[in-house]
Amino acid sequence: MENIYGEAFVEVIPVKEGLVNFRGIKEGIYIYIREGDFKHIKRELEDKLKESIDFFKGANLLGIKGENISDNEVDELLKIIQDKYKLHISEAGLPSYLEEEKPYEGIYEGMTKFINTTIRSGQVIEYDGNIVIIGDVNPGALIKAKGNIIILGTLRGVAHAGIDGNYKAIVAAYDLQPTQLRIGNIIGRKPDGDIITSGMPEIARICDGEVLIEPYLPRK
Repeated sequence: MENIYGEAFVEVIPVKEGLVNFRGIKEGIYIYIREGDFKHIKRELEDKLKESIDFFKGANLLGIKGENISDNEVDELLKIIQDKYKLHISEAGLPSYLEEEKPYEGIYEGMTKFINTTIRSGQVIEYDGNIVIIGDVNPGALIKAKGNIIILGTLRGVAHAGIDGNYKAIVAAYDLQPTQLRIGNIIGRKPDGDIITSGMPEIARICDGEVLIEPYLPRK
């Protein structure tokens, strides 16, 4: 699929989830394994890696989480990813909230679209689930998602997360400088004047009925 500039973007998550699913969160991408025959899981993992190997080479892979999957099986899958396909797994690993028994709310909202290019002025990207952009969002571009918006770059355009009224949705970026940022129907902007960047990834979420933008500090 191409945008109006003839540049391709990659959607690596199929319409229906299978046994192997790549999910985007603000820290990067992790692999979620559904319960099933392990031989089928390995085959599906390899098929998906082969289809989008160039995309995954530029992504921040965090690790594997699954349903009723043993440590030995996880190690075998990691070996395929790292040894056979030469992909790097982040030393930081999975964030702590994914290890909790209760799923972290506000991150996974259905399917995830991954876009591996900068979004330019005049472009509109809209999706029913989450959107993960590996690149910048330039002024004049519009990003709309029913779930979360994660930008592995700088946001200078307009971002609207939770467009169906989901106030638990978030917007995160390496650098948040939005023209406008909206979650649900609540609009937030950074103060006018010179923008002082925090020097670390930032996250926008709803707090007490307002959009709060703050540096993202990983849980320890």
